[in-house]
Amino acid sequence: MSRLVIVSNRVSLPTERGTKAGGLAVALDEAMIPGSLWFGWSGRRAASTSTRAKIVTHGGIDFATIDLGEADYTRFYAGFSNGALWPLLHYRTGLFEFRRDDYNGYRSVNVAFADALAPLLRPDDLIWIHDYQLLTLAAELRSLGITNRIGLFLHIPFVPPAFLHIMPTAAALLEAMTSANLIGFQTEGDRLNFMESLNSCINVTQINDRCFSHSCGQTETIVTPVGIDVDGFTSMAQRAANRPDTLRLTSSLVGRALAIGVDRLDYTKGLPQRFDAFGQLFRRHPEHLRRVSLLQIAARSREDVDRYQALRRELDRKVGDVNGEFSDFDWTPLRYMTRAVNRSTIAGFYRIAKIGLVTPLRDGMNLVAKEFIAAQNPEDPGVLILSRFAGASERLEDALIVNPFDVDAVADAIHRGLIMDKFERIARHSALLAAIRSQTAASFCTQFIDALKAAPLQAIRPGHRNGHYNSSKKSRRFLVRERNDASVPSP
Repeated sequence: MSRLVIVSNRVSLPTERGTKAGGLAVALDEAMIPGSLWFGWSGRRAASTSTRAKIVTHGGIDFATIDLGEADYTRFYAGFSNGALWPLLHYRTGLFEFRRDDYNGYRSVNVAFADALAPLLRPDDLIWIHDYQLLTLAAELRSLGITNRIGLFLHIPFVPPAFLHIMPTAAALLEAMTSANLIGFQTEGDRLNFMESLNSCINVTQINDRCFSHSCGQTETIVTPVGIDVDGFTSMAQRAANRPDTLRLTSSLVGRALAIGVDRLDYTKGLPQRFDAFGQLFRRHPEHLRRVSLLQIAARSREDVDRYQALRRELDRKVGDVNGEFSDFDWTPLRYMTRAVNRSTIAGFYRIAKIGLVTPLRDGMNLVAKEFIAAQNPEDPGVLILSRFAGASERLEDALIVNPFDVDAVADAIHRGLIMDKFERIARHSALLAAIRSQTAASFCTQFIDALKAAPLQAIRPGHRNGHYNSSKKSRRFLVRERNDASVPSP
């Protein structure tokens, strides 16, 4: 039986599975069985990037990590990954910043990942690479002679060619991605955008709607939406509803309705617009004054990136504006916290909420929407308000679908959710529950892994392919040594 090797930018260690566990850890929990290996960055920064992994074993699973050098972290993570790729692939071209030395740093960290991972691999391993930080890793592994089946899954959106062409190195990134045997996406729209971008940027031959050929073989594409363990999360929410934190929250509401939003503090999540919409609710529908409160949990992230610091200042101001205008001596309309909260505690909060606000400006999937549905009491469920630009909206059409840029429409949707009769709420929740049961964390893992096992193998790539990748140890090491030199020629 083949071993599964998960590769991600950041490894979710077993000690982080509570408060710090993100969507990736939740989605992959079903796949990580004893005997598996999870490889990635440790989260630690050092004087230089290591290329020898440190391995710890927990529950029969090996967790292998490397440290990143300070300069590499700045260029790879804060620079190219989150300064260029993240905003571009979320359609935020106004925030896109490209620097050649950041791109070279991104490539060199992918080289370091490949160098550290290759000695750990076995001939029949299935390698599953995750997300936008590692788009060139498959090519780097191939340049070391790795012939294993490699899958790449993109958790965030993919843009159409008109957007992707803004990236000066788009062709090199796309060509590197073709080193994977299978490339997965959250939605059919994202997959089609990738195929269109591929055909407009590099030399491939489309075999059919889902498969294309290139000089070293074939690469297939697939749509496998990420899901959750529905029954497990429902049970978690039922238990958490009777725990002290949830009881405290319920008591503090004094019979008022609760609306809830749970997000990372990120400009893609539409939090400024959400706060504006909540204020607009009281202007357009004053009957809700003193009858509903919004609890927004927005855990801080990427705090060393300037635009995230600016977002936090903007949100602080908007919270003050809404509360200053509408608060009463015994009621605060908007409760806002930026510390991380344990997932089980949040499940209890979902359980008692009448409104779930999931209104990103663009999102690959968004598991909060699915968790809110799973947490609800089916006999008296709350209402999900969901952005049309979240991947989840593709299958969750029985939510109240909104355009998050239209604050009046979002305010009206909150109003509609608050006055919706129980019969309609139950009907909508029943349909939504059936939808999330059809796309679980287990089905996500099973569908992708089965497709990867069946994907055709690729030939060993030539050492120097169209000037982009060179497998000679000297050239690869030169790139690593010179990762801080902006004069390194681009591929």
